[in-house]
Amino acid sequence: MEAAHIKPVEQNGPDEVRNGLALSGTVHWMFDRGLIALSDDYDIQISRKVNNRLEVENLINDTGKALVPDSIALQPHPAFLAWHRKHHRFE
Repeated sequence: MEAAHIKPVEQNGPDEVRNGLALSGTVHWMFDRGLIALSDDYDIQISRKVNNRLEVENLINDTGKALVPDSIALQPHPAFLAWHRKHHRFE
């Protein structure tokens, strides 16, 4: 697992838990390049830019949702998720 910022520090994203995700190296790379994103309900979204959708689907869990902590204080913040989707043209 790797720690991934949702909104990069270089883009004024804070270095805090709610601006972070624990991802595998491959999924972290894909997230940083906007090939995948998360909805506010933590549904995993796959970009239309992906060449082989099935290969990406094989990398994510069967529910199609990110696994997040029960505590809201530890969950990814919707503002950072929205920034990521907007920055990578998911919206």
